[in-house]
Amino acid sequence: MERSLSPQANGVPPAALPGSRGPREKRGVPEGLWQKCDGCQATIYRKQAAALLNVCPQCGYHWYVSAAERIAQLLDAGTFEEWDASLRPTDPLGFRDKKGYAERLVSEQKRTGLSDAALTGTGMIRARRVACGVTDSSFIMGSMGSVVGERLTRLAERATTERLPLIIISASGGGARMHEGILSLMQMAKVSAALARHSQAGRLFISVLTNPTMGGVAASFASLGDLVFAEPRARIGFAGPRTIKATIRVELPKGFQTSEFLLEHGFIDRIVARPQLKSEIARAIDYCSA
Repeated sequence: MERSLSPQANGVPPAALPGSRGPREKRGVPEGLWQKCDGCQATIYRKQAAALLNVCPQCGYHWYVSAAERIAQLLDAGTFEEWDASLRPTDPLGFRDKKGYAERLVSEQKRTGLSDAALTGTGMIRARRVACGVTDSSFIMGSMGSVVGERLTRLAERATTERLPLIIISASGGGARMHEGILSLMQMAKVSAALARHSQAGRLFISVLTNPTMGGVAASFASLGDLVFAEPRARIGFAGPRTIKATIRVELPKGFQTSEFLLEHGFIDRIVARPQLKSEIARAIDYCSA
């Protein structure tokens, strides 16, 4: 009896047979589905973290979010109205380090989509109208130059005039902006004076400190809230720990300049995780308005 041979034995490749699908390509994992947590080093499903407002579901680590994202997270959808967007920074001192300040401003504006490191305006928090400002650490480390100081000052003044609760979310690792010299340092006093007038008018100011809140920002308006909230494990202080240690030559306490350390020592009022911040602020507004 004659034996029948398989198609492969007859030299016919599987892909050439009718109805054959050929060898299957190995499918990889699509990019962007996962991210590594900087806190616990776990690999996190990105959509799960996004649902928690960019907070790690394993350890509670809070990732950076932009000023626009913070506005979207905090205010009711579609209610934000930006104020003083026309203000633009200049280079009054002709400052230059590795490159000119004017050139740096242009590159930062293109990279971040922001005109400067502060976004201010008004909107609703659970149907309560507020004045709201946010600084963004991605723009020259969120440092406070003339435009940042002017926007925050006008925000506080308008909140006073319109009798609105004032919310400022600080994310500044740069403090006063050295590129503008004394003009930047003046903003600390100017914003603080506007906040004092807001307080004298009996209006509420809630300051929210995020990672990082440092330098002249921490030493001025960020510390002046009637209520001071902070995100978990945020770095908050004036000079950095390495600078302090090198200056005073003393071993710093464990957890120095974290939200938890500052809460224990009475510097802040409450630590609030990002997903609960909107509800906490709305509750505080109701309580202080009663």
